[in-house]
Amino acid sequence: MILSLPPGEFGAYLFDCDGTIADSMPLHHVAWTQALGEWGCEFPEELFYAWGGRTVADIIADLNDRQGLTMPVEAVAQRREELFVQLLPQINAVPGVLEQIEDAHGRIPIAVVSGSTRESVTASLTALGLLDRFDVLVCAGEYARPKPDPAGFLLAAQLLGVAPQSCLVFEDTALGVQAATAAGMASVLIPPPWDR
Repeated sequence: MILSLPPGEFGAYLFDCDGTIADSMPLHHVAWTQALGEWGCEFPEELFYAWGGRTVADIIADLNDRQGLTMPVEAVAQRREELFVQLLPQINAVPGVLEQIEDAHGRIPIAVVSGSTRESVTASLTALGLLDRFDVLVCAGEYARPKPDPAGFLLAAQLLGVAPQSCLVFEDTALGVQAATAAGMASVLIPPPWDR
């Protein structure tokens, strides 16, 4: 897959992790399905992808409301994370994105801005052998509001010392692209697995 980048020179690249760097969304859906199934909760694949970019806690709370359940958010989140870690040996990098990371590494600063926990992001990047490529990781709980709010991207730009308008964001969700736009940043939309 060859990515088409917007014209111009960029001072930093900011990457979402799941579905952008790591082709982890199918594995995340398996982990979600198994963890939620233990509570009699369903999470159809179509809804899973539609909710891409939302926090784990928001997803569990919303599923509780929709299905009349009282799943404990922290316990379900922890179980989902355990199941995902077990699946990590199967993870691959998203083609096209990997090339952009390798091209930028050592040339311009690069960061990850993710709605996933630092543990999850670190585990994915370690499994892919890419953790050392990134100057900064900005993960769930480290910025005020989740995507589509621009807080995560703005924090990453600040930590890298690069003006927001000089950053290029790589994202696989509409919420992520909205957040990049709200931050004043150009973006590249990574197609879902079935469109690559």
